[in-house]
Amino acid sequence: MVSKSLRPALLAGLGLAALLLSGCQAKVSRPPCPAGEVCLAYGSNNEAGSLDPQTSNLVDEFTIIADLISGLTTDSPDGQPIPAIATSWETSPDGLIWTFHLRDDAKWSDGVPVTADDFVFAYRRILDPKTASIYSYLVYLLKNGQAVNEGKAPLTAVGARAIDAGTLELTLEHPAPYLPELLKHQSFFPVPKHAVEKWGDAWVKPGRYVSNGPYKLMSWQLGDHIEVVKNPYFYDAKNVCVDRIDYFPTPDSVMAERRVARGELDVNTSFQSNRFIRLKERMPDMVRAKNALATSYLSFNTREIKAFRDSRVRRALSESIDREFITGKLMRAGQLPAYAFVPPGTANYARGARTVWADKPLAERQAEAKRLLAAAGYGPNRKLTFDFKISNSPDTVLLASAVQADWAAIGVDAKIVQNEGQVAFAAYRNRDFGIGAMSWYADFNDPVTFLSLMKSDTGGQNYGDYKNPAYDALLNAADREPDAGKRAAILQRAEQMMLSEDAIAPIYYVVSRNLVSPRVTGWVDNVANFHRARWLCLKK
Repeated sequence: MVSKSLRPALLAGLGLAALLLSGCQAKVSRPPCPAGEVCLAYGSNNEAGSLDPQTSNLVDEFTIIADLISGLTTDSPDGQPIPAIATSWETSPDGLIWTFHLRDDAKWSDGVPVTADDFVFAYRRILDPKTASIYSYLVYLLKNGQAVNEGKAPLTAVGARAIDAGTLELTLEHPAPYLPELLKHQSFFPVPKHAVEKWGDAWVKPGRYVSNGPYKLMSWQLGDHIEVVKNPYFYDAKNVCVDRIDYFPTPDSVMAERRVARGELDVNTSFQSNRFIRLKERMPDMVRAKNALATSYLSFNTREIKAFRDSRVRRALSESIDREFITGKLMRAGQLPAYAFVPPGTANYARGARTVWADKPLAERQAEAKRLLAAAGYGPNRKLTFDFKISNSPDTVLLASAVQADWAAIGVDAKIVQNEGQVAFAAYRNRDFGIGAMSWYADFNDPVTFLSLMKSDTGGQNYGDYKNPAYDALLNAADREPDAGKRAAILQRAEQMMLSEDAIAPIYYVVSRNLVSPRVTGWVDNVANFHRARWLCLKK
């Protein structure tokens, strides 16, 4: 429980933020739009680190990449998978071989045809150990994918084959009825073989970037914005309304509110949660909030911090957090306390797994947390201390302050270390943290996108390095189970096992929070929170 002396200070910060927003107004400023064209100004949380679909990993990067590159399938306006570069496909009776028929009018932005070889090349590249892709584990679904990524098989062993220029055959390790959902993800995007072979990893620079989606890259000014323009070679270019998009990193969410209100931004992909009620009053036609397929959670660095290898310590830290205060008093945008990892609304799943202490009153949980810490050797004479590394987004800073206070109440000293988002996640990947705060947004609508994070062979994004052979075995068994109901039950057992060991500390289920100008048309709120620019337009 947050101490009574600290709670007023946390809540007072909310009022201060409101006063700051009501301050100065400035002249509307946005890049000039050529006469007769439609231009969209798009704000996102973080600066993109990469536009390479096989080495990027943040949601803000994926937003841009998915406007530049189209995969075999793509997102409809409501986030459902629909054909893209593939017009149709067939599946073998055992569900292991998928044959995709590609569009004959698909071209890269330099006019070169998109072929099945571009997909085969892409899958070999993402699995190549030299690429060191953080998302390579998703492509383990292809036959021999893991063996290739671990250097135990040649690149040619990957289960992807170009039957001819317009026909791609994928052979899977196990049946995956969710494959059309997964193919929307950047890890399964093609890359232009001819450009990568010419430029290497530098193919992503402006002037070299070759895309096959609705837009092509024009410029990238670090710290300022990325500009893309309509790709005339896109197969559906005639139905793309927006001619140019400028993506602006806007980590200061209060400033982003002002920019949307002034017309400098047409869209911003976040706003501060505790400002939801005020924004609904002041900007009711711009606020778009919806429960998302995402969970906010904490990771324990078990690789570098010995204390976190003790499940008693992890449980003490997790169960002492007042999730109801965080969601109801701090966030206040509809977030729900999380006592599991897989969020509500996830397809192909019957939720039911919970932390074993979820139903206990907070006071009882915090008393138990003190006993667990004492049993693990920590107390007044040997205080548990560590760095609590976070990104500097307003919501995360609020969350961290509340959690820090909860931990202080049980005698734990956590030092909050703030970093810009890209820096924070680089630290997580390099295991340069004690405890980290992050949110996981579903890559595709299936429980596996959450639960596979904790597999021992996942790699970089298993930030806490949770390893349990029994957990791995359950996920592998679920992969092989053809019956949907039995598969869901196996996955629920796996989640319960992971939660019973407090491998992570789930905090709350995320609400997507977008500010969208009423000038923007074609925006459809959906649980995946995917909004491809090809569907958008602007009223004059």
